[in-house]
Amino acid sequence: MNNLVRRSPRVNEVAHLDPFASMDDWFKGFAMRPFVNTLETAPLIKIDLAENDQAYTLRAEIPGVNKEDIKVQVDGNRVSISAETKKQSEEKEGERVICRECCQGSSYRSFTLDSDIDEAKTEAKYANGMLELTLPKLNGRTSKQITIK
Repeated sequence: MNNLVRRSPRVNEVAHLDPFASMDDWFKGFAMRPFVNTLETAPLIKIDLAENDQAYTLRAEIPGVNKEDIKVQVDGNRVSISAETKKQSEEKEGERVICRECCQGSSYRSFTLDSDIDEAKTEAKYANGMLELTLPKLNGRTSKQITIK
């Protein structure tokens, strides 16, 4: 028992756990896949949001969806976007599916802004998988569903 040596590990010897790392990063080097990847999750609607004195400009990435399947709701300073992806099951006789990564389901994103939105002047356009919203600022509170052109 006299051979025991007490030591304190150096900072670079301690494994660094990054709280922002993905689960894949945590399981790198293991011979197993993380359980999280096997769960089906709804695709996230990614957005870019800019602001000037008169309006907010939003670009949302929603690929593979028909514009009729996108809903935009403005309620005061809260903006909600939902989209539904429909699965097309076209299989031919004598053909087997090896891999299917195209998902079906719905996505939803909602957020609040600092200023209320003038829904009467709000514009929405959808082309090539990108939804573009122009959300003029207003000092009032109303609610309206926006039609996408």
